[in-house]
Amino acid sequence: MSKLTAREIVKTYGKKNVLHDVNLELESGKIYGLIGRNGAGKTTLLSILTAQNPATRGTVELDGQPVWENPRVLEHFCFSRELSQTGTSGAAAMKVKEYLEIAATYFTHWDQATADRLIQEFGIEKKKRINKLSKGMVSMVTIVVALASKAEFTFLDEPVAGLDVIARERFYQLLLEEFTQTGRTFVISTHIIEEAADVFEEVIMLDEGQILLKENTEELLERAYHVSGHEEEVDAATKGLEVHHEEKLGRSKGVAVLLSPGQTLPQGYDVSVQKLSLQKLFVALCGEEHV
Repeated sequence: MSKLTAREIVKTYGKKNVLHDVNLELESGKIYGLIGRNGAGKTTLLSILTAQNPATRGTVELDGQPVWENPRVLEHFCFSRELSQTGTSGAAAMKVKEYLEIAATYFTHWDQATADRLIQEFGIEKKKRINKLSKGMVSMVTIVVALASKAEFTFLDEPVAGLDVIARERFYQLLLEEFTQTGRTFVISTHIIEEAADVFEEVIMLDEGQILLKENTEELLERAYHVSGHEEEVDAATKGLEVHHEEKLGRSKGVAVLLSPGQTLPQGYDVSVQKLSLQKLFVALCGEEHV
């Protein structure tokens, strides 16, 4: 089992620290979800993990080998990120066919049959220039690259941006099919949390440049609740527990509770208890301090 390990990663742009002492370990054979607010540092972190951007301080290694300027390691990676459609040079000015030809040359394990099948399914016009495609079609091009790369560690940054709900559903089906067949590792950064939650075996929350948590998604949600009712009852029922995102309306109160492993909610209080979705938990943990 391969492991990608980041240790004490710091990234600074000018006087602004974007990442702060990030420590992260990714094991092969899993689907990870990377979630965080705009500006949390998600894209920067992915670019450093895949050696497309140097860290100001810290190290990234795959099975003990540094990833930076290491071709033998980099052939295990694919970072499929959002393509800019502005400008008249670079990827934006390329025809889809040209862009995919470059990808086929760059990725050691490129599968042209997969690329051809997805291009046909998505209805991508290969002769069109990227800056002439719709936002959704550009996302489909990045999905083709990610899946056809066959890279052991594949990172997708906002892969469903611009896709309608049917196309997004199809993407997750394709992702799971590829994962089942190959056991590849996928790390997906997305703002559309609710529909992706069932796909993530583990979730990584990034908040203001720091890893807030990294846990098995199912186990995490087994510990996450919303407790509401009369303020005094809620306070009594949640005393001593980890409480977030307090909301009050008159004498009523609602809070998000994240139990510690093995901890349970006390019984005997006149409160309403509901399980939290991943999106609701994310808002509770990352939303209240910055709104």
